[in-house]
Amino acid sequence: MVVKSELKLIKSLQQKKCRNEHGLFVVEGKKTVEEVVNSDMKIYKLFAVDTTTLEVGGIHVEKVTARELNQMSSLKNPNGYLGVFYIPKPTEKITSDWILTLDGVQDPGNLGTIIRLCDWFGISDIVCSKDTVDCYNSKVLQATMGSVTRVNIQYTDLDVFLSTTKLPVYGTFMNGENVNTTQLPVKGIMIMGNEGKGVSAAVAKLCTDRLAIPQFGDVTTESLNVASATAILLHEIRK
Repeated sequence: MVVKSELKLIKSLQQKKCRNEHGLFVVEGKKTVEEVVNSDMKIYKLFAVDTTTLEVGGIHVEKVTARELNQMSSLKNPNGYLGVFYIPKPTEKITSDWILTLDGVQDPGNLGTIIRLCDWFGISDIVCSKDTVDCYNSKVLQATMGSVTRVNIQYTDLDVFLSTTKLPVYGTFMNGENVNTTQLPVKGIMIMGNEGKGVSAAVAKLCTDRLAIPQFGDVTTESLNVASATAILLHEIRK
């Protein structure tokens, strides 16, 4: 049986301020829990309705009732597995050839998908503005499908970060140069903007180049979803 105070603690981790206060975050779902367990992230506690099916290499899993799991979960229909992990300290060391920079991305599903895309395309570093959604938000983690364990994510003041880099800075804009005909370098920074407002004015001033994804035919849509646009641009980087 899980004590009431622990149920309350885990439930509170749905809020960013509580995650920051306790240095903990929650992962749900069998596959994602197993992925995080097998990463370098440190475990606080693991819970399961059926402890015999979680493949975590002999690490203790606390058995809980479906009711208790429901009290901890952020999901409408919890799927039987929940892990609580310590938030790792971000490393400031950049190891990617390209760095993806996010300027005010707000939707958790978008950020989760972008993290997964970076994992797929071998981009190991994402630098986020401080107003970008928290990468340990439960909806973000669900969308990453475990990729959050393989991508280094840091939050910082983009004005400072971009003004001190020696790499070319590519901003994405509706009126930029056609990415299909642009010769991209071996290393650089790619900036993706907010879902509604795009790249902020302050960050736009620090871009050395402006890119756009061309439209085809009689297009009536105003813009692409930021995660979809990221997929196209990362593909261009890796061509």
